[in-house]
Amino acid sequence: MLRRLALLLAIGLAASPAAAQTFKNLAHQPPDGAGITFQMTDGTVVAQGFNDSDWWKLTPDANGSYQNGTWTRLADLPAGYAPDAFASAVLADGRLVVAGGEYNEGNFAFTNQSVIYDPLANTWTDITPPKKIAAFIGDSPSSVFPDGRFVVGTKFNKNVAALDPTTLKWSLLPSTKKNDFNAEEGWTLMPDGTILTFDVKDHPQSERYIPDSGKWVSAGSTVVDLRGPQNCCGTCITYGPKDKCYDPPGEVGPAILRPDGTVFAGGALADGETLAHTSIYTPPSAGDKKGHWTPGPDFPHGDEAFDTPAALLPNGNVLIEGSSGSLYEFNGTTLTREPFNSGGGALMVLPTGEILVGGFAVYASTGTYQASWAPTISSAPSSVTRGQSYQIGGTQFNGLSQAAAFGDEFETQTNYPLVRITNTATGHVFYARTHDHSTMGVATGSAPVSTTFDVSSATETGAGTLVVVANGIPSAPVNVTVN
Repeated sequence: MLRRLALLLAIGLAASPAAAQTFKNLAHQPPDGAGITFQMTDGTVVAQGFNDSDWWKLTPDANGSYQNGTWTRLADLPAGYAPDAFASAVLADGRLVVAGGEYNEGNFAFTNQSVIYDPLANTWTDITPPKKIAAFIGDSPSSVFPDGRFVVGTKFNKNVAALDPTTLKWSLLPSTKKNDFNAEEGWTLMPDGTILTFDVKDHPQSERYIPDSGKWVSAGSTVVDLRGPQNCCGTCITYGPKDKCYDPPGEVGPAILRPDGTVFAGGALADGETLAHTSIYTPPSAGDKKGHWTPGPDFPHGDEAFDTPAALLPNGNVLIEGSSGSLYEFNGTTLTREPFNSGGGALMVLPTGEILVGGFAVYASTGTYQASWAPTISSAPSSVTRGQSYQIGGTQFNGLSQAAAFGDEFETQTNYPLVRITNTATGHVFYARTHDHSTMGVATGSAPVSTTFDVSSATETGAGTLVVVANGIPSAPVNVTVN
């Protein structure tokens, strides 16, 4: 597995003094590796260890530095469930969902076993869907709808299963007119609440899921082939009690919604091609009902985005990982190789604007965000008390994008608000756990949004400033007194 390489490479990778971008190892490396990481709403990062059953938490230091943060062990997953390549999401209530797995305890499984993590209780609870709803999840695509439901495209068919986070009950949603099954596809949440995917089996077609109608509609051809070789493993993979045959349709790369509303999609090296391609999707507009794709820059010879991650930088560029581990920035026109290697680790946006790479290093780029991309605060308490909860309102609390993507599984999106309080006297940084966000949509514009935040008992008292952070971009600060 690519993510296993991160543990081997972490020690040897360091920043290049000649580069404008920086790449710095964490001062404290994850004790059992950290291939997949999730930004929790209290500012900590949760990571799965390399033996798949153990989980760890990275807490930033007093100055808000994740590079100098410390690791502590969390509760292990329930016995018998140690998945790899699963669907996942942080929910609006602050809990973490892990669903399915292409592997379980190191073996091909395509399991539908699923759990939810409560960070307050440090416990995992089983939420496995009934087989009639999702018999096989495996390495399925997933997302969180703006209304907060966690949705999964079940691997071997065209179904869409939804988890209600309040009742923890699963249901099947209407899913009609889809071109092909969900296997190996990735999902990108769009500003209008639809889900964009580019097909793997039915390449080079793409389509959008309309939640209100339950229908898939054409989003046109990607023009270039983004799909890697068919049957990549060279054999039929059997699954289930009847040993059904799964013939892998290939692999693709990630797709990231950018601040300008376009989606940048990375591709694997297709059969008969000498270079791996990228393509850029422009959403529907007047006179263009499907939207359209335009070929983007190719990867350098020998590299590709074969089931690799990407993340959105605060400057609007997409950081995408090649299969070689090389990191590239796409600025809307060009694809530039940076002098760093990810070791095959995941990419995730931190509230500092850095990208956490494989849980072992942080990457920072040049440039900054435009003011119009930032959250704005319209209502906030001027005085708060430790241990109490408060509402805060404004706009664009969820950012302009989910800001993270993979070829299919391992969804580590960060499109939810974090609240950060900085003590004026000491400069120390404290995150207030957020929950019950009014929406999980993206690019919500001028629409009023809100969240609730809990002031931790560890927060220093006195004068300070408070910001809302979305995808590494902070709002303008407001004054606050902590009692």
